[in-house]
Amino acid sequence: MIDQIEQLRNSAEAAVTACSTVADLEEQRVKWLGRKAELPNLLRGIRELPADQRGPAGQAANQARTSIEALIDSRTSELAAAEMLLNLATDSVDPTLPGDPQPVPGRLHLLTQTRREIEDVFLGLGYAIAEGPEVESVAFNFDALNHHPTHPARSRTDTFYVDSETLLRTHTSPVQIRSMIDQPPPIRVIAPGRVYRRDDDATHTPQFHQIEGLAVDEGLSLADLKGTLLAFAKAIFGSDREIRLRPHFFPFTEPSVEIDVSCFACEGGKSGAGERCNVCRGAGWIEILGAGMVDPNVFAYVGDHQPAYADRDLQGFAFGLGVERIAMLKHSVPDLRLLYTNDLRFLRQFG
Repeated sequence: MIDQIEQLRNSAEAAVTACSTVADLEEQRVKWLGRKAELPNLLRGIRELPADQRGPAGQAANQARTSIEALIDSRTSELAAAEMLLNLATDSVDPTLPGDPQPVPGRLHLLTQTRREIEDVFLGLGYAIAEGPEVESVAFNFDALNHHPTHPARSRTDTFYVDSETLLRTHTSPVQIRSMIDQPPPIRVIAPGRVYRRDDDATHTPQFHQIEGLAVDEGLSLADLKGTLLAFAKAIFGSDREIRLRPHFFPFTEPSVEIDVSCFACEGGKSGAGERCNVCRGAGWIEILGAGMVDPNVFAYVGDHQPAYADRDLQGFAFGLGVERIAMLKHSVPDLRLLYTNDLRFLRQFG
């Protein structure tokens, strides 16, 4: 059998050496090494040989198989390289050129576009951008912002707690506290970033984005707040927009107000056809954010850490808005979850 194996080996190596294409080599691989090829069949028959012949025959068959495989692999590499060089020399296509049609370039996500647009507005009004940690202390997230110990937002059903003293921030307002502690007045900052609450429906998600603003100086009033937010509304929703202030309550501002912008989809709650406007639901106004004058208790807390805020005739105003809400209103997005499902049919409409 050893002579038969050597004869097969010589025949296979001669056939492989004579191949001129990679495709021919693959045919030879199947012919000599495939399941039904003669060499594997010989290997199966070794067990029928006398015991003293099985070892030498098996060794010879394995060496033959290894030699044939190595020769086929080597010839495949040689012929593949030769074929590539031939194609490069004769082919009219330059593989270094960009594809045609060219791939669609990437673009900023709608939320990123909206956030940057809002940031540009407030940068133009003289505000700086401040950032803070998303994993925040209970002290900065609630205590410093005048939240009563029994406030519902402190509940574990509303807030993601890391431990008893640490949580995922529920708003970017702690950045306002950190900014005041870090620098004396006057101060004008906005704080964009991700926040977390236990909500999940068509208008809420457990993670969303806020931009909160703070201005502190001597002599600031609610009129300054209204003028600032009117400039913002005109820049984002159109130069003919108006705003109105409605009384509200927030723990960290006093007085507190809700800000509405005049509807940009209708006139007085009616569409052009005289039907009820679906955007403002016939009210003629759309709620866009909450705001108010900084509560004295907030200044008292900050004053314990930054004396420049204590014993001074300081006034300040703060405001907070949801980036998702502004994006949905401006671009008529019906479901908040569309902003997070990464459906390219939706995302490609913007940018």
